[in-house]
Amino acid sequence: MNRPLDIVVLGLSLSSSWGNGHATTYRALLGGVHAAGHKVTFLERDVPWYACHRDMVAPDFCDLVLYKSIDELLARDAGMLAGADAVVIGSYVPDGVELIDAVVDLSPKRLCFYDIDTPVTLAKLAGGDEEYLARRQVPLFDLYFSFSGGSTLDRLRSEFAARRPVALYCAVDLDLYRNTGAPREWDLGYLGTFSRDRQPTLERLLFEPARQLLEMRFVVAGPSYPADMRWPENVVHIEHLPPSEHAEFYSRQRFTLNVTRADMVAAGWSPSVRLFEAAACHTPLISDWWEGIDSFFPSGKAAVIAYDSIDVVAALTNLTEQQRQSYADDARQRVAHAHSAAARATTFIDAIEGVAPETNLATRHSGRRLPA
Repeated sequence: MNRPLDIVVLGLSLSSSWGNGHATTYRALLGGVHAAGHKVTFLERDVPWYACHRDMVAPDFCDLVLYKSIDELLARDAGMLAGADAVVIGSYVPDGVELIDAVVDLSPKRLCFYDIDTPVTLAKLAGGDEEYLARRQVPLFDLYFSFSGGSTLDRLRSEFAARRPVALYCAVDLDLYRNTGAPREWDLGYLGTFSRDRQPTLERLLFEPARQLLEMRFVVAGPSYPADMRWPENVVHIEHLPPSEHAEFYSRQRFTLNVTRADMVAAGWSPSVRLFEAAACHTPLISDWWEGIDSFFPSGKAAVIAYDSIDVVAALTNLTEQQRQSYADDARQRVAHAHSAAARATTFIDAIEGVAPETNLATRHSGRRLPA
């Protein structure tokens, strides 16, 4: 390893996993970065909806620092941002466009964007929606870390002028996600916040099988489901499940279901962290199809790919225990080899170290800002 890096991350949230998938993604990645010997500071906007639901206030793998406004951040942390070996700004950071411009003006040595929502981001930019990133800002980043791989990386280069797009999929901390040995409680479970574009698939791949298999038990965990939602009688709903209880949740399932957002399906090559978490817990996977899934979890070997309720019903009723265990074994081996926090941290650090830092002040101040 080269000398340890000093990395500053400005992300949506590390302190609260409530209603977002960013916190667990950051926790796994930055835990791996810390374990590799690097220093990380995470700067998080202090907002009320996360302040009320914090489940990590003092991480042991990084310094977590809250800020109330961009003005406060700059007054207090401008020196740290300018002096860090790399500054990483994440998607969906509040007032992201203003924040990016402010950080660019500090001329950091390396400036990176970590897009945990790449298909959503590109759809927004194509439609003129610049909620947290402006199209003119994409070329400003030395590295554009993308949640999605495949053709999305080509699109980032050709259509949005990203300088160095790098696939940085989510990952799982194998020390936290493992089978707990808990007694099995549900035949099929799903973990995810309510999303209108995912709901039809959830209806098709979990609700409908539940109505057909009344002798089996099902569970959905996640917030924001409508109060008037009509749940099948054999489906339990858990409003919120903190990450500390995820492993136990997966371990109690005979199979777990993954449902992918429409933008992610359209882009392909966008694996959900839930796939990696469940596989690490040795729980067999049932997932909807998207381009690239066979590269992560080959159908019929590491996962059941379900297109309709009939596929889910067949898996729940026809697969033997030996087949179920074989799926779980294969998926876990793949995750342990290629999708652990340590593996993803290596990709992250190698990419950063592959970019020469801009240490000459004249160079740092020229070419960063593009006209609006």
